Amino acid sequence: MATLPLHGKSALVTGGARRIGHEIALSLGRAGANVAITYRKSNIDAEMTQCELELLGVNACAVECDVRVESSVRAAVGAVIDRFGKLDILVNNAAVFETASLESLTLEQWDTVFETNTRGPFLVAREALPHLRETNGRIINIGSLGGLRAWTGHAHYCASKAAVHMLTQAMAKAFAPEVSVNCVAPGWIDMDEQPSDVARRFADKTPMQRNGSADDVAQAVLFFATGPAFVTGQILAVDGGLGLA
Repeated sequence: MATLPLHGKSALVTGGARRIGHEIALSLGRAGANVAITYRKSNIDAEMTQCELELLGVNACAVECDVRVESSVRAAVGAVIDRFGKLDILVNNAAVFETASLESLTLEQWDTVFETNTRGPFLVAREALPHLRETNGRIINIGSLGGLRAWTGHAHYCASKAAVHMLTQAMAKAFAPEVSVNCVAPGWIDMDEQPSDVARRFADKTPMQRNGSADDVAQAVLFFATGPAFVTGQILAVDGGLGLA
């Protein structure tokens, strides 16, 4: 166990019950970290993810949390500290994605996306910061290629992720030198066994001739979690070169 790069570390992954967050949590656990995940509605998936983590031989817990709500975030971070005694790594993964034309976008749709995608990382990072400073910890935000390139039909999502990218850089300056802050910006990530026609079109446009996987994203997160703390304020696109197209 002592040879694992994150042995003895404690991590929190928001939205870690399903999809990309699930793979990120398992990747950190395989590297030896004790892992807490948050969930809002996916309690069954959260319980299964916790069991998978415990089978890796690490301590794990699943905490209900609405990252949009200050009191909920405060309680969740407190629960993680009570369980692990410290926090070394925060992965702000919880997010929502929606397709909507810009000209018909409602204020409610706009606010719903920003509440989770942008307010959430701010609230969780702010609450976790005192604990991360004690451990010279890491924050890894999950952005998006959509925060670097405009996607028609996803203006509110793209804007929210662009805000996460800028928030990452502001945090990197504000939280230094104790805490490093970086961001992983995935491109098109295949999560379905049967890719859609849209997914196939994205793969055809990608220089690497495939779409990304949840593991691709998780490995990028692991790089920031285990790499030099001197690396901070960086936005790493994990897109197979799609952003170059």
